[in-house]
Amino acid sequence: MQVSVDQVCTNTFQMRYFRFGTGKAPLVILPGLSVQSVIGLAEAVASVYAPLAEDFTVYVFDRRETLPPTYDIHAMADDTAAALYALGLRSVCLFGASQGGMIAMTLAINYPDLVKKLAVGSSAASVSSEQFQTVEYWIHLASAQDGAALYRDFGAHIYPPAVFEKYKAALTFAGRSVTAAEFTRFITLAESIRDFSVLNDLCKIRCPVLVLGDRDDAVLGAASSDEIAAHLSPNTPTILFLSEGYGHAAYDLAPDYKTRLLNFFLPVDEK
Repeated sequence: MQVSVDQVCTNTFQMRYFRFGTGKAPLVILPGLSVQSVIGLAEAVASVYAPLAEDFTVYVFDRRETLPPTYDIHAMADDTAAALYALGLRSVCLFGASQGGMIAMTLAINYPDLVKKLAVGSSAASVSSEQFQTVEYWIHLASAQDGAALYRDFGAHIYPPAVFEKYKAALTFAGRSVTAAEFTRFITLAESIRDFSVLNDLCKIRCPVLVLGDRDDAVLGAASSDEIAAHLSPNTPTILFLSEGYGHAAYDLAPDYKTRLLNFFLPVDEK
């Protein structure tokens, strides 16, 4: 499958993204918090989401290239909206995972013309201090520039134990390649999750919403998915599904995940 890596430029920032697929309808994916840029995994991501490539042209966005000293979720949503406008994308199918789901919900609230259907995976509309403890520990490890420990703890929380043990050595090895600039960037992005909340604004979302979570999510918890669905407007078409046993990374591991996304987003001409 052909994967095209590119950069969108606005008057105030640049943002990298990659694109794949042959469908006419645009599908935008906003990935979660990562230690290193998702752009380096473009081929792997395209392979995982290949089931969507026939019906959609899929755009996967990173965060903006140069980050301000503080960069909250609302600013990330504003920048993503600006990138979509700059690329001429409107009324997209939008999927956000984890932190990407937080951005996606904020975008759907504030820019309803941009989102035709919204899918949110392993995310939260409100992050409590207790939920933030895991991310805070990641910030601590990044501040100490201990990439191996950061990657291991990251993997231990997002993956089920058996999957983590399988990839533990590879995660440790990957952690040794993290640069000082990447640690700084990670800390800024991770801090954006602290005290995040759009819970009281979810009722403003009018497009159909698919909420996906996992009962064994060790980062944000399954209750966060329930909370999202419960706070959407009764007039908003909503589907809630919780898998079990795949953890926070169900979006990568659950075998029926891409099928659920495809079934939700199709037909693309639905009014």
